[in-house]
Amino acid sequence: MEIVYLLEQIVNGLVLGGYYLLLAMGLSLIFSVGGIVNLSHGAFYALGAYLSLEVIKYAGFGASLFITPALVGLIGIAFERFLLRRFYTADPILSLLVTFGLAMVAEQALRMIWGSAPLPSGMPPQFKGNLMLGEFMFSKYRLFILAVVICVMSGIWLLLHKTSFGRVVRAGIQKPDMVAVLGIRLQPYMVTVVVLGVASAALGGVLFGPIAIVHPAMGIEIMTVAFVVVVIGGLGSFWGVVLAAFLVGVVRGVTTHFAPAASEASMYILMFLVLMLRPRGLLGERIERFE
Repeated sequence: MEIVYLLEQIVNGLVLGGYYLLLAMGLSLIFSVGGIVNLSHGAFYALGAYLSLEVIKYAGFGASLFITPALVGLIGIAFERFLLRRFYTADPILSLLVTFGLAMVAEQALRMIWGSAPLPSGMPPQFKGNLMLGEFMFSKYRLFILAVVICVMSGIWLLLHKTSFGRVVRAGIQKPDMVAVLGIRLQPYMVTVVVLGVASAALGGVLFGPIAIVHPAMGIEIMTVAFVVVVIGGLGSFWGVVLAAFLVGVVRGVTTHFAPAASEASMYILMFLVLMLRPRGLLGERIERFE
């Protein structure tokens, strides 16, 4: 039974890793391409969770999976156009301070609109209960989350590796000067990168609302973990962030099984060990400044 329970915790850790991945992937892309340390990224996650509550009332959970990220993506267009675009070539500390201030403003705005009290988000009836596979018992909803995350990340991988857009973005991450010599401006591509990043974060809010507490500070709480994942995975690496997200999730899941008190500290210990051996992260690449 101990082995069975441990394997169940590993699967739960993979689900948790998928949760981290939805946030960390967008965070990594925005920094890698635009050089922006976006401390307000968690605000889009929280906004996705709150907007999904409203969309579910009128259109149901299934529609919310598509409508909510689309709405937050539209907000992301304005976010890039009127805020981030001013800081692409500026000192990174300026974007850090501005996005930190925006995160604080966003949290207070959520309090003013929906109140400070946590709000419940109902789980879809068709995904309630557990799935039995022999002696293994898995939550149907958590397996659904894992399936959605795999589909979304597969779509992002195809976009980045099988399209002309992705080739330019990847070249811009590794050699922005060379891209500029070819007459290609990276700035127009940033709109899509930002929309992709904030929409993924919003989807995380939709998916994890039913198994987490929806409250105004939830975006700030998750940002620390998202940064840990990006640091462990390495900037500029798609698979680095994917590997780091699932690794952090599994480590926390297994640690919860053996030493619950050390669950939070386990990811920081993992980050320390990785950086001691690989300062650029697991699969990190050399990143040049956005121009």
